[in-house]
Amino acid sequence: MARAVSVGTQDFEKLILNNCFYVDKTSFIREWWESQDEVTLITRPRRFGKTLNISMLERFLSLKYEGQGGLFQGLEIWKEEKYRNLQGTYPVISLSFAGVKETNYNSARRMIGYILSELYSQHAYLKESRVLTDQDRRFYEKVSPEMDQVEAVLAVRNLCKYLWLYHKKKVIILLDEYDTPMQEAYVNGFWKELTDFTRSLFNNTFKTNPYMERAIMTGITRVSKESMFSDLNNLKVITAASDQYASCFGFTEDEVFSALEEYGLTDADRVKYWYDGFSAGRYQSIYNPWSVINLLDTGEFKAYWANTSTNGLAGSLIRKGSRDMKVMFEQLLSGGTIRARIDEEIAYQQLDRTENAVWSLLLAGGYLKIIGIWGNLYEMALTNYEVKQTFEKMVLDWFETDASNYNGLIRALLAGEVEAMNGYMNRVALSLFSSFDGGLHPSEESSPERFYHGFVLGLLVELEGRYVVTSNRESGFGRYDVMLEPLNGEDDAIILEFKVHNPRKEAGLEETVQAALRQIEEKKYDQRLIDQGIKKERIRRYGFAFQGKRVLIG
Repeated sequence: MARAVSVGTQDFEKLILNNCFYVDKTSFIREWWESQDEVTLITRPRRFGKTLNISMLERFLSLKYEGQGGLFQGLEIWKEEKYRNLQGTYPVISLSFAGVKETNYNSARRMIGYILSELYSQHAYLKESRVLTDQDRRFYEKVSPEMDQVEAVLAVRNLCKYLWLYHKKKVIILLDEYDTPMQEAYVNGFWKELTDFTRSLFNNTFKTNPYMERAIMTGITRVSKESMFSDLNNLKVITAASDQYASCFGFTEDEVFSALEEYGLTDADRVKYWYDGFSAGRYQSIYNPWSVINLLDTGEFKAYWANTSTNGLAGSLIRKGSRDMKVMFEQLLSGGTIRARIDEEIAYQQLDRTENAVWSLLLAGGYLKIIGIWGNLYEMALTNYEVKQTFEKMVLDWFETDASNYNGLIRALLAGEVEAMNGYMNRVALSLFSSFDGGLHPSEESSPERFYHGFVLGLLVELEGRYVVTSNRESGFGRYDVMLEPLNGEDDAIILEFKVHNPRKEAGLEETVQAALRQIEEKKYDQRLIDQGIKKERIRRYGFAFQGKRVLIG
C-alpha cells in the first residue's frame, strides 16, 4: 500500500512518525560529517528539500533528541554503528530566515531580533544555571526584538558560549534560507543597511566564534563575497554545479520513477517533460521535489512549483530589461537557447546594471538549465514545461492592469479592426510604459523595442495554439519584426513592423507608419509565407509607429 503524501510538511520527525512519503536523504548526514568543512553554504532552487534536510540534521545531531535514534531505523544513515553513536550528541542551534520578508530595514532587523530572542527562550534553562555569570545573565535579558545592533550581532555567538559552558561541547549551527532577507532588501531598497548588519552578524556567528563546532547555511543564491562574506575565509560553497551533495537535494530520476511505481502512475515521459531539467554535479536529471510530491498526491499535471511564489523579482528584472534581454527572453519562450556570461556569485547591486547578473540569478533560481559551458559563457534554456508556463503567465500579468483592453487588442488584431487596435494600444501604452520605452528620443540605444517585445510576448501567450509567432527572422531581403503564421486554413497571416518616430525624417506618426509598411514591401518580408503556399491576399501587414506614449497603427 502506498504511503500517505503529506504536501508541505518540512518536519522530518512528523513525516517519519506518520509513515508519509519520504525519499531517504540521510546519506547527506554522513557526507557532510565526513567533509570536516567548518562552515558550508549550500545553494539550491526553492522547494528543493533544503528545509527538510535541515530538520533531519537537527533531529539526528541535537542533544534535545538524545536516545531517539529509532526515528532513523531503516534509513541509510542507521546502517553504520559510527553514526548510530553520533545521534543526539551535540548542542544544536537551528534557525531560519525564511519568514524575514519585510519591506523596510527596521522591520527586517526587528524580525531577525524576534527569531534570535525565540532561540534564547528555547534555552531558558541556561539563564538559571550556575555556569552563567551575572554579566551573561544581563546579556540574556537584553535579547529581544528591540535589542540594539551590538547585542543582535553577538546573540548567536553568545548563545553558543552559554551552551558550551553548560554541555561542555561546541555547538552546531544550522541556518536555513539565509538569503531571503537579502532579496527583499534589494526589491524594497534597503540593501546596504541590511548587508552591513548581516555581515557583522555572520562574522561573529561563523568566523570569530570559538564555541562553534561547524555550521551549515542554505539558500537559493550565493550572494557575492564582497557583499556579505568578506570576512568568512572558512566558508565552503556548494552550488548546483558541485558534485558534493549532488543527489541530496531534489529527486534523482531513479527516485522519481520508483515513486511513480509506488503510486501507480505510468506516464514517466510526461513527468520528465514537466518536472525534469534541473541538474546537480554529475546528475543531469534532477526533478523538482515539490511538484513531484503534488503530482503523487493529486495525479494531475500542473505548474505546482511555479505557483509557490509570485516570481516578482524575475518578472520585474525582465520587464525592465533592455531590447536585447527581451529578445533573448523571447527566444527562451519559443523553445530556443541563449548564451550569457554567468557568475555563480550573485551581486544584487548589479542587477539593474548588468544583465548577465540577471541571467545568473535566473539560473541559480532554477528557471534556466545549462545546455553547454565554455569558460564562464553558458548556453541555457528554460528548465522544463512547468517553468515555461510560469513565464507565459508572467507575461500575461504584465497586462493585468487593463486585462480587458489587452484581450480586446488581440480580438481587434485578428478581426483587422485598425481603429480599435489604435484605441486599445494607446491605452495599454499609457498605463504600462514610459516615454523612454516608447522611443521619445530615437537612437540606437533608446529604441522602442522594449515596448514592442512586451507586446510580442503578450501575443505569444494569447495566440499559442492558433498561430506560430516568430520575430527577428530572415525573410526576403531582411529581418521582419513579427510574423504570425496561422496553424489552420481559416486565419490570415500577419506581419507587424515597428518603428520609432524620427522627427528629422518624418513629419508625423502617419509618415512613420508608411515607412514601416514600405519596409515590409521593399524587403519582401512576406516571401517566407508565400513559399509556404499562403496567398498574398491572405497576408495582412501592419505598421506600428511609436512616439513616447503615443502609438499609431496603419
